[in-house]
Parts: sequence; structure tokens; C-alpha cells
Amino acid sequence: MVKIADLEKEIARQIKLYTTSVEEDLVEAKDEVSRDGVSLLKQNSPEDTGDYRKGWTRKKIGQDFVIHNKTDYQLTHLLEYGHVKAGGGRVSPKVHIRPVEERLVDEYVKRVEKAIKP
Repeated sequence: MVKIADLEKEIARQIKLYTTSVEEDLVEAKDEVSRDGVSLLKQNSPEDTGDYRKGWTRKKIGQDFVIHNKTDYQLTHLLEYGHVKAGGGRVSPKVHIRPVEERLVDEYVKRVEKAIKP
């Protein structure tokens, strides 16, 4: 039971507990979703020599994670969107990043909504 005189302190304490809990859940969600993203990209990427597929990794920058291909970052754009051949014509796109991105965004939004509900 809280006394009226201590109500303000108790409300502030409860808000701080809630905020800390949400922050912890969001850090965990970022970590897990980014790990899943790397895994999905490794599974769904085109494979020629296998280096591009194996090159997917994540990097923590501040409190965020960035998923990137450490082997050949320029190849990601060429494969995802297609490109013009040197001798003429086009190479068709091999869309593999966008579906993973959409899936990760949806999953992260669900995790955020779950974290903020009391």
C-alpha cells in the first residue's frame, strides 16, 4: 500500500521499471531479428562461388545493428536490381534482399508492439 505522500515517487518508479523493461526487450529484439536476417540472407542469396552468400554479417553501430555483405558490398545492388552487360543487354535482377528486409521489419514491429504492451 502506498501513502498519498509517496504516490508521486511510486509512479515515477513504476514508469522507470516499465521503461527499462521495454528497452531491454527492444535490445533483445534487435539482436535476434538481425541474427535471423543474416541467416535468411545466407540461405536465400544467389550462389556462384559461394563467397557472396557466405559474406553476410551484421555489425553493431551504437545501439543498432547493420546487416551487410563484407565480401562484395557493390554486388548486392547489381544482383538485387540487375544491371547492363558490358557487351549490351541486361542481366535480370535476383531479388533476395527485399523479401528478407520486409520480413525483418514486420517481425521487429511485432516485437516492439509486444514489448510496449503492459
